Amino acid sequence: MKKILRDYFNKMRGTTYSPPRVSLSEIGWSWIGAFLGISAVAFMNYNLLEQTDLLMMIGSFGASAVLIYGAIKSPLAQPRNLIGGHVISAVIGVACYHIFSDQMWLASSVSVATAIAVMHATKTLHPPGGATALIAVIGSNKIHALGYLYAIIPVGLGALSMLIVALLVNNIPKSRKYPEFWL
Repeated sequence: MKKILRDYFNKMRGTTYSPPRVSLSEIGWSWIGAFLGISAVAFMNYNLLEQTDLLMMIGSFGASAVLIYGAIKSPLAQPRNLIGGHVISAVIGVACYHIFSDQMWLASSVSVATAIAVMHATKTLHPPGGATALIAVIGSNKIHALGYLYAIIPVGLGALSMLIVALLVNNIPKSRKYPEFWL
């Protein structure tokens, strides 16, 4: 038993060093992509949709920006994962809110856990998708009022807008190529 516990806790030590530093060029292109991607979504939110009941900005897009502009080779950053992970998670989050709205703790936990499981099963794992599912549950009245439209606007359209920017910006320098795969 002592050996089992020691082996278990030894796993938590890690086996590698931190990743290497990236170049200033890589940092700059990541910054430009994130700035333009979030700007596109924010512009639509604050200039085109402000007088409507729709919205475009959700917090999980910040995490998507890290992946699709800063970690472009990651399988988690590819278009299939970005779009599929967000949209699937949004639908799951809305469903969980409707089914378990009288037990918000349960709606919250079931939405995130189910989103992860379904993203795994559909090969669309995108970590910000967990946040997208959770936002559908704990979000504002404006988000709740959208119902399943939440999966289209803001989630689908916002993710698509960020993807277009990622395709345009990430392929400008010769040192970057995006995406690694589509399907």
